[in-house]
Amino acid sequence: MPTLAAFQSSAHMVREIVELAQPADEREWVPQGEQIWFRPLMLDRTTGTVANLLRVRRGGNLGRHIHNAPVFGYVIKGSWRYLEHDWVASQGSFVYEPPGEVHTLVVDAQGEHDEMITFFIVQGGLIKVDDDGKPVGYDNSLTKIALCERWYAQCGLGIDHVQRFVR
Repeated sequence: MPTLAAFQSSAHMVREIVELAQPADEREWVPQGEQIWFRPLMLDRTTGTVANLLRVRRGGNLGRHIHNAPVFGYVIKGSWRYLEHDWVASQGSFVYEPPGEVHTLVVDAQGEHDEMITFFIVQGGLIKVDDDGKPVGYDNSLTKIALCERWYAQCGLGIDHVQRFVR
């Protein structure tokens, strides 16, 4: 059967990523705040999309923020919630976050689980806001790359270690 040119691979295609999502080496987890780490899986410079595992230990609080594009999550371990809602995302839960809503992700200090791990796909980025909803910072694929570079250089994996996740 002849191959159609439109379906042929190109040397210019973005290369795939195949990674063990939950690594054996603890240094792969990048500190993001008190009781908060992320494990990059894909950091896209062009679209701003971030695919990562987020790990928050008991008592951790991601802070108030708003997304400018959709976010998709799947809880692998533990549970978490938003201070602004009455639901809890527990192991096995899928979460869709529409853009434009301010929320604060927390893992309760007196919660049942020591930590949560959730796989997130964050499109675009997020804007950190204060209690009045005023912007006080932002996070996106480029800030994540910079954070990874600093951490991987500091922990001995090397500044270029993050490049395996960058597209």
